[in-house]
Amino acid sequence: MGYRRNLFAVTAASFIGFMGFTLVMPFLPLYFHQLGVADVGRVALWSGLSLGVTPALTAMLAPLWGRLADRFGRKIMIERSLASFIVVMAAMAYVTRPWHVFALRCVQGLFAGYGALTLTMAADSAPKGKMAQAIGTVQTAQRLGPAMGPVLGGTVAALVGLRQAFLVAAGFYAFAVLLVFFTYDESIVRASRPEAKAPDRAVTFRDVLAFENFLLMALVIFCFQFVDRSFGPVLPLYVGQLGTDAGRIPLISGLLFSLAAGTGALGHHYCAWMLKRRTAATLIIAAGTAGAVSLLGYVAANDVRWLFLATPFFGIALGLGTTAAYTAAAAVIPANVRGTGFGLLTTASLIGLAVSPVICGFLAVSSLRAVFALDVLMLGALAFAVQRFGGNEQATKTPAEEPVPETV
Repeated sequence: MGYRRNLFAVTAASFIGFMGFTLVMPFLPLYFHQLGVADVGRVALWSGLSLGVTPALTAMLAPLWGRLADRFGRKIMIERSLASFIVVMAAMAYVTRPWHVFALRCVQGLFAGYGALTLTMAADSAPKGKMAQAIGTVQTAQRLGPAMGPVLGGTVAALVGLRQAFLVAAGFYAFAVLLVFFTYDESIVRASRPEAKAPDRAVTFRDVLAFENFLLMALVIFCFQFVDRSFGPVLPLYVGQLGTDAGRIPLISGLLFSLAAGTGALGHHYCAWMLKRRTAATLIIAAGTAGAVSLLGYVAANDVRWLFLATPFFGIALGLGTTAAYTAAAAVIPANVRGTGFGLLTTASLIGLAVSPVICGFLAVSSLRAVFALDVLMLGALAFAVQRFGGNEQATKTPAEEPVPETV
């Protein structure tokens, strides 16, 4: 019963937190318009920098927060992270200059990281044999939250304006903090955690990186994250460029963001079932190919209806490929160093999230379609790389259980 309560707490906090973020961030380009930035290229540039700086700082500080979480407890760390989002989101409603937004996103990056912590907390609380289910449940919530956020955010922005939407997002994070504080019981985790044995030799990051295909799977996760986040700085602008009325841009953009996230959740959900019939590498190759083909629809689009046609296929491919990559990586990491391995995978994901908006923001200065063309090339190259260097895939079927010396 304690496990279920803890899983509910971190799953609900993930869902609310991710929904609160996508309540406003997809519409950041429109917010820069309101702040007086008229040129489309400069809007894309400011959006890319602002969306990219937070994950960049988070990736650099993740090891520090992880060490503090091990020392003082993960619950207090996630409460700290969520509380910082309350302050930053509320402050966003009162900015008057583009650089104010960028500065607040820098502050946000210094204290972020609750997404990875909720996955760790779910795994810590799970009884034997239920860790994969617990992690999968939280990952699904992290997909479904962004599926609902943009639609709700577009509605809120239409009703009360973009500035007030940031205050609504701050309220979401306040609720998430209270939920974790009153519901998650860390004593259950401590009681079930076995006594740590003294290691014979510390496992280094180099040891983990040497596991079969681990680096390749980290590259896959980076690429899928890069493509996923490339939409943030340009999609609302692209919707407007295709002839959509200015008043309908937030709603249309929100529907597209939600459609991609919702279909991504379907890909994540059905990946485990498909892995019983196909290897992870096969699914990644198929996902990369399907994603590239679907994004050709974005490159060739002359009407928003093309975007609505292509987005579901892209979303499913992205969710399927990402989950397959995490599964393949977990299969080669021994259980007692899986935390170290997933920490490195999280860094790969955050780097993709950080650099994508920046690169695509600069690229969009010359052409919005060029961003989607880059995505097509990246997914196609990824499918080829996995086909060429995937190697022996049998290890992706059964998680590695043989322990190795733990980190110190």
